[in-house]
Amino acid sequence: MLIPYEALLQLPKETLANLIREYLFGQVEDGSFASLDEQELAQAIVQCQQALKQGKLKLEYSEDDESFAIRSADQIAQQQD
Repeated sequence: MLIPYEALLQLPKETLANLIREYLFGQVEDGSFASLDEQELAQAIVQCQQALKQGKLKLEYSEDDESFAIRSADQIAQQQD
């Protein structure tokens, strides 16, 4: 189930930031980023917030394992095909 961006605005800012951090650290492990220092992390969080607002990234809730994950809209569209 996709969570609309407007619903994300209702979350405490720290909760949304934690979801984004989890996503970014996953990107580091996948090799998408070489590393993240504090300045790069802060900048990446802002970029992710913008991508969520623009619909390039989506927050998805999995009922199977009761978890949330940020994924690219392209990745979600490919799974639905």
